[in-house]
Amino acid sequence: MIPSKIYYEPSALQYELGKQLEEKYKQIEWIPIDNHNNIPELRNNENSEFAKMKRYIIIGTRKTHKYVTNQKVSDYLVPYTSSGCSAACLYCYLVCNYNKCSYLRLFVNREQMLERLMKHANKSKEELTYEIGSNSDLVLENSITNNLVWTIEQFAKNPKGKITFPTKFDMVDPLLGLDHKGKVIFRMSVNPTQIIKEIEIGTASLKNRIQGVNKMCEAGYKVGLLIAPVIMVEGWKALYVELLDILEAELSEKMKEQMFIEVIFMTYSFVHRKINNEAFPEAVELYDKELMTGRGMGKYCYRQDLRAEGEVFIREEIGKRFGEKKILYVS
Repeated sequence: MIPSKIYYEPSALQYELGKQLEEKYKQIEWIPIDNHNNIPELRNNENSEFAKMKRYIIIGTRKTHKYVTNQKVSDYLVPYTSSGCSAACLYCYLVCNYNKCSYLRLFVNREQMLERLMKHANKSKEELTYEIGSNSDLVLENSITNNLVWTIEQFAKNPKGKITFPTKFDMVDPLLGLDHKGKVIFRMSVNPTQIIKEIEIGTASLKNRIQGVNKMCEAGYKVGLLIAPVIMVEGWKALYVELLDILEAELSEKMKEQMFIEVIFMTYSFVHRKINNEAFPEAVELYDKELMTGRGMGKYCYRQDLRAEGEVFIREEIGKRFGEKKILYVS
């Protein structure tokens, strides 16, 4: 990614990573800001500017470090080195948190964050797993900061704990030769090709994602797939059958043997609809009043009967190809 503008907290340039980014992007326009959480000139933009804002990078320091318990692949969701993303998936849950300001923010105080994480892991009597990629895509971020390489190299030295992160990108080559010591769980998000092209805007193709996850498996990482989110567009069952057929044919035997699968059905919102309709007026309309019902303030999910039918279908189709025991959960 080559940003069109960089907004930065001046204090961020006191950190080593801040200095590296300043040198790397010295040809780009840098605009000083008071706080990465509140940039009035961007907050006041129209929704139609959303795609343009995705080409900006915001650089600052992370001030909040609250860990949230989780009961899926990880034990805790951990705020880490970035939030937001330069891609523009039409359903992205980060839009619920940051609205149109879900652009990529980079936090340069990585030493502080990693030290806290390692201390937390070492104090626990149990072996804990930490989700460090819940607020951003760290494979994408790594192509800018090299933070993921740095994190894996440092965390591999820690006596206890594991880290995990999901991605929709395939730029994994910098990770392949690292001595990760089995302390990293890599998860690739997949969807049918049509959904990737029309809805997961700016992400890697299905073919490239499969190649990326095969490489990571061969490099000795524990790996999993996220079929996420399942989206009930017209003809969705045929699309997901095709996806599973492709995965069966193109995943390596080693990958199929050791992988686990997460399945997550889409949640949508009023905020998504408002931004998408103004920023991407020609895009697929994901809201369907015949299929969806309200879920909390301003959110939508699939009707309970359709969601239950969909889960049965997905479980059966995965089971035919990989065995239902590969399914870690359906959410």
